[in-house]
Amino acid sequence: MGYDIERFVGYVNEGLLCSICQDVLKDPLQAPCEHAFCASCIHGWLVHHSSCPEDRQALNMSMLRPLYRYMRNDLNRLQLHCRNGEHGCEMVCSLESVEQHKRKCEYNWISCTNTVQVERCNLSGHLAACEYESRECPRGCGYTVLKLEDVQHNCIAELRSELELHRVRFPK
Repeated sequence: MGYDIERFVGYVNEGLLCSICQDVLKDPLQAPCEHAFCASCIHGWLVHHSSCPEDRQALNMSMLRPLYRYMRNDLNRLQLHCRNGEHGCEMVCSLESVEQHKRKCEYNWISCTNTVQVERCNLSGHLAACEYESRECPRGCGYTVLKLEDVQHNCIAELRSELELHRVRFPK
């Protein structure tokens, strides 16, 4: 699947659209007949067909080539809004640099150190309050507890339980 055409600023030449998904080409490949497709779209098509989806000329995977340089340059110069625009990111960048922006975007969802998904711009605030943060018991029993379980943690009960396990395993 390609890039949603609605994200682009201004006119997008029809030749830069995938004829299968109708979106702007992503990882484009070109057939000998010069029709271009997103790599994932044409690979999916060729699983069930052995022809170009546009003109039905014979086509297989080995016949596909990278997009002509001038078309690749036109594609890379297209300007588009960040995919996190609905979450507040106002960045508009070239298609060529969209992946670089995606890695740094403050509105991109990432995992905190405790595997909870948060927006990058909210990470530091989240980490201060993350209920899945684990730490050593502050009362000194040596157990690792989650912040979520901290209130319910009972050092004496935990240590008794461990002592009973040792008695069962290693009777006198």
